[in-house]
Amino acid sequence: MNSFQEFDSSSNSETKAIDLSAGNTSNFTSPPPPSSSSSPPSSSPTTLSRYENQKRRDWNTFGQYLRNHRPPLSLSRCSGAHVLEFLRYLDQFGKTKVHTHLCPFFGHPNPPAPCPCPLRQAWGSLDALIGRLRAAFEENGGKPETNPFGARAVRLYLREVRDSQAKARGISYEKKKRKRPQHPPPLPPPNNAS
Repeated sequence: MNSFQEFDSSSNSETKAIDLSAGNTSNFTSPPPPSSSSSPPSSSPTTLSRYENQKRRDWNTFGQYLRNHRPPLSLSRCSGAHVLEFLRYLDQFGKTKVHTHLCPFFGHPNPPAPCPCPLRQAWGSLDALIGRLRAAFEENGGKPETNPFGARAVRLYLREVRDSQAKARGISYEKKKRKRPQHPPPLPPPNNAS
């Protein structure tokens, strides 16, 4: 094991479909979280936020993917290329219609009829997933400079997915503008003319 926590390789390797659009990647069977035997039985368990629960499920899902990879991969050998392979694998479970260039509805946000274009993972779902996995990697002892989820190839792939989905669906993804703190306007200097 390296300086960060590796995934447990003894868990069940049964896999099912993954639904990221609802923020759910828990369809991989993973072991229950370890219980702390040192805490007194009278203390109430801490409830994790929805984000923390999702991050834990995503981390377990990625660990399951690495264990099912042929040949199996350890987290220490995981690179940006493996993360891209994981994202492409998730596409098969997507629910977002992405029109091809040959489709008559290419560029239409609300097509009037069905078409045979593929369903993919939505860019926003992939972007959020990578953000959670990037944070989970570092929380599990990984160093930011070796984080495969922050690799340049992953960022470029996400940008490419965003741009292609925007064109195919006829919508634009605009970066959210940061809200600047509201400061009261400075008072004008007093007029000393008498």
